[in-house]
Amino acid sequence: MKLVPGDIAKRLEEMVLLTAQNLPQMEVATSYTILRELGSGSFGHVLMAVHQQQGTPMALKFVHKKDTELQDFMNEYCIALTLGAHPCIATALGITFQTLHHYVFAQELALSGDLFSLMVPQVGVPEQQVKRCALQLASALEYMETKGLVHRDIKPENVLLCDPSCRRIKLTDFGLSCPQGRAIEALPESLPYTAPELCVLGPNAYLEAQPSLDTWALGVLLFCVLTGYFPWLTAVNADRYYRNFVCWHRSPRFSPRPPHWGRFTPHLLEMLQGLLMPNPAQRSPANEVMNYIKLPWLLPEGQSRPRPRPSRELLGTSRRC
Repeated sequence: MKLVPGDIAKRLEEMVLLTAQNLPQMEVATSYTILRELGSGSFGHVLMAVHQQQGTPMALKFVHKKDTELQDFMNEYCIALTLGAHPCIATALGITFQTLHHYVFAQELALSGDLFSLMVPQVGVPEQQVKRCALQLASALEYMETKGLVHRDIKPENVLLCDPSCRRIKLTDFGLSCPQGRAIEALPESLPYTAPELCVLGPNAYLEAQPSLDTWALGVLLFCVLTGYFPWLTAVNADRYYRNFVCWHRSPRFSPRPPHWGRFTPHLLEMLQGLLMPNPAQRSPANEVMNYIKLPWLLPEGQSRPRPRPSRELLGTSRRC
C-alpha cells in the first residue's frame, strides 16, 4: 500500500518524538566490544561491535552531537526502522542511545565494503555485478516510494555489499531522507549525483522532494560503476560534459554522442536516457531498470568507441563521491 505523504510525515513525527523521550545515555564499553572501524565521514563514524551479553555482531553508527540536531538523528533512525523490512535496505536493530559526544544507533552488518570500493578507475565494475546492484536498488527505491519516502543520497558509498559478487546489497544512510513533498533546499555542494532541478536552486529557494531525485542519482550511479568515470561534475550548463549530454539527449540525431558514452548498447542508452531525463516530470521511475536487466548493457570491447583520454574531471575516483 502506498502511503500518502502527509501520513508518513505524521507517523515519522510521532516516532521521533516518542523515541527521543526515551533515549538513554551510556558508555559504549559497558555493553559493547568494538572490533574495528567500518567507515567514517564528516557525520561521524561506523564501528563493528559485538554485544557483550548476547554476542550479536552489529554496526554502530556514531553521529557527532555538535554537528547534528537530535531531531535529525532521530529522523534518520526512525526512517531506517520504517524501511527495515525490505531485504535490500540496511535494517536498524532497534538499539539507540547517546554518549557524551555522540548519538548512536545499531544496524545490521554488511562485511564486504561498499560499491565504491569495487570501482576501478576508467574501468568500472563487471556488467553482471552492476545488473545485480541495479535490480536490488530499483526494488529498494520502489519500496521507499510506496512508503512515501525519498532517499536523497543515492551514491556508491551508500550501497553496502554482503558479498563481493553483489548478490546481496543493502541501501543505507538515511540522513537526508524525508517524506515526499517536503520542501528541501540545495545542499552546500552539488555532487555528480545531484539532479539538475536541485543544482539550479538559488539561495532561499526550495522544491518538493520527489522520487525523481533518486531516479536521477540511480542513473548517474549506474554510469559511474559501469565506466569508472563521472559523466559530469555538476548537472548545470556551465559543466561542459553535462551540456554536451543535454544537447545529445535533446537531439540525438543531430548532436554527437558524448565520447565517454561509447561503451553502451542501444538498450542501456535508452534506459539511461529515461532515468536521466533533465525534466523531472518526464523522468522514468527507478523500476524501469527491471525492463532492461536481461538485455546487454555493454558493447564487446572491439565494437565500443575508443575511450576518451583520461581527465581528472571525469575520473571516477578523483573525488570520493
